[in-house]
Amino acid sequence: MTLPDIRADANLCPTPVWSQGMYPVLFHLGGVAVPTHDFFTALGMLVAGTWVLFESRRRGMADRSMATIAAGALIGAGLGARLGNWWLYLTSGGSLTLPGMLVDSGKSVLGGLTGAYVGVLVTKRLIRYPYKTGDVFAPAAALGIAIGRVGCFLTEQPGTLTTAPWGFTPPPETLANIPNCPQCQPGVAMHPSFLYEIGFFLALFAVLMWLRPRLIEHPGELFKVFLAAYVVFRFGIEFVRGNPVVGLGLTRSQWFLLATGPLIAWYFVRQVRSGVYRPEKQESLT
Repeated sequence: MTLPDIRADANLCPTPVWSQGMYPVLFHLGGVAVPTHDFFTALGMLVAGTWVLFESRRRGMADRSMATIAAGALIGAGLGARLGNWWLYLTSGGSLTLPGMLVDSGKSVLGGLTGAYVGVLVTKRLIRYPYKTGDVFAPAAALGIAIGRVGCFLTEQPGTLTTAPWGFTPPPETLANIPNCPQCQPGVAMHPSFLYEIGFFLALFAVLMWLRPRLIEHPGELFKVFLAAYVVFRFGIEFVRGNPVVGLGLTRSQWFLLATGPLIAWYFVRQVRSGVYRPEKQESLT
């Protein structure tokens, strides 16, 4: 497997956008090129961080402990986003360097979410923080990822081939710059998979805001809803993402979801049995 193959298998925007992609540079600032993907990633993190601050203050949780937990989530997300693809880089057979692992190994949203979750749990354990914080982070994650995916759409292969009327046909002059995309041919339409994800996360943000006052007696439940919704959506969207299949017609992301999804499903089965999601109970919370 070559290094470009590894980049094509990453789940966020695996190819360094300063070297390849449809629109690798968003604009120039004082003669300095601003990479498209980095810009939207930073913007997404800024918006998500602002939301965490706003929501923490609204809930009376804006203190040093919450700042520490947010830092733990950020560190965990950064490590998790890379960890899922490091082993592919290490087994690529090429020249292995620390900059290569940090820049070229690819990033994964699934890995980032998992890392952020673990980072929060570990940080809360270390500082002995007893309260649940998922309700603060769930809407922020939905907004942040939606914004970050704009950069992916502008720098990554769109998706699998489609005859749907909304299929995306890249401009001819950009086709040669799309990395690892054999289906990218002049006049050939592809699924705009990242636009699907942007729409999903914006809709999920709206749902979480609707649920926020209705689940006020169940702290942390919003983040569980976020995870469950994304597990189902991500498994389906993988079929049009164009990621490499590794077994039984499924991608690595889908196999990961098959392994972890049942845990989330069992959690909600228990919640339903306990009456958390009874319609009459929800009415009493509004």
